[in-house]
Amino acid sequence: MATDITPPKVLLYQSIDWDNPAKGAVAAPKELVNAAKGTGARRKKLVRGEAGFFMNRSVLPPGFRVPPHSHDHSELMVVLRGGCRFDDDVGELGPDDTIAITGGFLYGFTCGDEGMEFLTIRTGEASVDLERTRSHRP
Repeated sequence: MATDITPPKVLLYQSIDWDNPAKGAVAAPKELVNAAKGTGARRKKLVRGEAGFFMNRSVLPPGFRVPPHSHDHSELMVVLRGGCRFDDDVGELGPDDTIAITGGFLYGFTCGDEGMEFLTIRTGEASVDLERTRSHRP
């Protein structure tokens, strides 16, 4: 057996704190942080590069609006509870649905009446780009 293989790492949900999106290696844009404050929106960074993966668990309230934006890494979004409708007829997700989004693709969504709890899985710590979105709107 090879000795250079990193052993698995167990990450226990209850031992991971909810994130402060205004701080960290990749801080969220201030306007997203401000929109989330006071609404109950929150995020836990569950996996931070272990085995090459990054995974967040997010909880958003009913009607919460995530404005159009893009990331520099592709991502999978997996809905655990509730759902959302994406802009521009991209689609609508409910519990157990998944969407694969290519890095650089501009998207936004609005949570449904039950809000949404979901996982975001990436192979890199992704940045959020709102400026590019504003400058490329028709």
